[in-house]
Amino acid sequence: MTACPTGIAHTYMAAEKLTQAAEALGHEIKVETQGSIGAENVLSDNDVRDADGVIIAADKDVDRRRFVGKRVLVVGVAEGIGHPGELIERVRTAPVYGGEDGGAGTAAGAAASAGTGGGKERSVGYKALMNGVSYMIPFVVVGGLLIAISLALGGHPQADGGLVIPDGSFWKHVNDIGVIGFTLMVPVLSGYIAYAIGDRPALVPGMIGGWIANTGALYGSKAGAGFIGAIVTGFLAGFLVVWIKKVRVPRFVQPIMPIIVIPIVATTALGLFFLYVIGRPISWVFTHLTGWLGGMTGSSAVLLGAILGLMIAFDMGGPVNKTAFLFGAGLIASGNQTVMGMCAAAIPVMPLGQGLATLLRRRLYSEQERETGMAALFMGLFGISEGAIPFAAARPAQVIPANMLGGAVAGALAGTAGVTDAVPHGGPIVAVLGAVGGVPVFFLAVVVGAVVTALTTVALVDLSERGKGAPGGAAAAPAVTVAVAAGVGAGGPSGTAAATGARTEAASEPAAAPAPAPTAGEGDEGGAGDEGGDEGRGDGAQAPADGHSVPSSSPSPEVLSGYLTARTVRTRLAAGEKEAAIREMAELAAGTGRVTDVAELVRVALAREAQGTTGLGEEIAVPHAKTDAVTAPVVCFARSAEGVEWGSPDGTKARLVFMILVPAAAAGDEHLRILALLSRKLMDPDFRARLQGAEGTAEVLAVLAEIR
Repeated sequence: MTACPTGIAHTYMAAEKLTQAAEALGHEIKVETQGSIGAENVLSDNDVRDADGVIIAADKDVDRRRFVGKRVLVVGVAEGIGHPGELIERVRTAPVYGGEDGGAGTAAGAAASAGTGGGKERSVGYKALMNGVSYMIPFVVVGGLLIAISLALGGHPQADGGLVIPDGSFWKHVNDIGVIGFTLMVPVLSGYIAYAIGDRPALVPGMIGGWIANTGALYGSKAGAGFIGAIVTGFLAGFLVVWIKKVRVPRFVQPIMPIIVIPIVATTALGLFFLYVIGRPISWVFTHLTGWLGGMTGSSAVLLGAILGLMIAFDMGGPVNKTAFLFGAGLIASGNQTVMGMCAAAIPVMPLGQGLATLLRRRLYSEQERETGMAALFMGLFGISEGAIPFAAARPAQVIPANMLGGAVAGALAGTAGVTDAVPHGGPIVAVLGAVGGVPVFFLAVVVGAVVTALTTVALVDLSERGKGAPGGAAAAPAVTVAVAAGVGAGGPSGTAAATGARTEAASEPAAAPAPAPTAGEGDEGGAGDEGGDEGRGDGAQAPADGHSVPSSSPSPEVLSGYLTARTVRTRLAAGEKEAAIREMAELAAGTGRVTDVAELVRVALAREAQGTTGLGEEIAVPHAKTDAVTAPVVCFARSAEGVEWGSPDGTKARLVFMILVPAAAAGDEHLRILALLSRKLMDPDFRARLQGAEGTAEVLAVLAEIR
């Protein structure tokens, strides 16, 4: 059962590997795949009833309600590719799934099974946190940009350098809408963390708990707990709901448990717990930090600036941040503007630094994170530090220390030069409007702090990803659900495994007779030259990239519906690393005349790699891109003698590289169908060996024509 929309190749590789392993072990098997192309080979109720065990190879949550009472083994999708035979043996002794998670397919339930599976599944906490962050990001971006735009277009400069939007004006209303978005982001983060753990009954207590955490007035604090408090309430709400679900209740009460009883009990318990237990320490911290800072005003300006920068960058809107900010703002009225100057220099460092990090090392971030990074850069210019919250929530161990280091550097530099700020706001906008004294040093402090934050973030994230053995920013890989009926001859309903042995899904597909490929005069205009050339030919011959000419008069087998031709085959890949290989293959595709922008094509392909490696293992990589930089589908193939490091799950270098390119408007089932065909066939070791050993383009095409 696939659960990730970003790819499909791993799904079919795992399905094919498990099918082959089951056949070798004498078991019958049926593999269900689900993804962007839709559900295929769906397991019926009879299939599940007759199965002796269920294997779920997944890196994110899947619904397992139909598997109650069956032996269930949960592992990462890479396990299905790398150790299929071992999984089939292990599932026979796996624990029986009893629906302890309420049949919701939640992270908590998945982890319970994963603990016995021994796979590489993400932890419950990671999944829940990522779920909350993904729902929070739109609120941060929309709220922050609306506030920034309203200030830029509707703000009126004041004599002291401040910026005020007149009440009742159009831009004031836009600003109010942005403030609502910012206000909602914290409850949304908390609510969807809880939802990922305890499903729908946890959503209400999670959101209300997040609102309480962010409203300091409810527990006697001048500042709320911010996004850190939201993370705490989200996890508390989720696990509280999971615990309540385990309480045995009379049968007549069960129907109202998820919609009335659980939400009310969990919301009340969590709210009161935060108000009376967690809220009081937060109020105490706020009060005592303010007093402590007051005692430091006569100390070293560098030290005070560094401390204020650390505090500003720590929780971005939480009690520590607000303590530093309100401390600086309060001293403006007494004539001391240097403390606010230190704060003003530190305030934009976090969003600017995190946005810069997404530009410096794009491969470490997903497409969504890079888009959020651009918005963070814009928010940073207007002193909206909350633009960095999505990054801090997603990778707190790496981002928060980097933010604090950059904030400390900026605050210390501002303190050293005696930078002043006459208004309770920060960021480059206040300097542009004339509120800052010592503008050159102010900008220097902001730039240096942002660069320090960006470089530190990149280093820590890269170190963390290397420790995990996975490419940075990778999205969860696809998953596949397998029902295994142990023993030869175990009968099943029509449409499942044959009684005499295992079958693959590919076997049920009708075979198509090879058809002649289009000649140079019929289809693509211009061919690729040899290794570095793209010179077009008008002599009626296709020119493959390895220099072996294929006359148009000689029929050649149609490969992948004609999308892969002699022009898009390169038998000797020159590139030695992934980015260069993608660029080389993009230029190869350009020889077909179907590529309008090579640079954009490369950018989209690399963005897809940042979401998750397209290295499939078994010395195979299938980079792909959906973009309007191509006018029609193109498939390229290249071989590398030395291999290219592609971040494959089995650690092998890619020697067989397929690139699939489709227009964005036609990127639905077509490229997924091509990926599915490739993934299944490439699991055949004999096919791979013949593809590696084929001499010249003609032989390569003859081997590839077997893909149907």
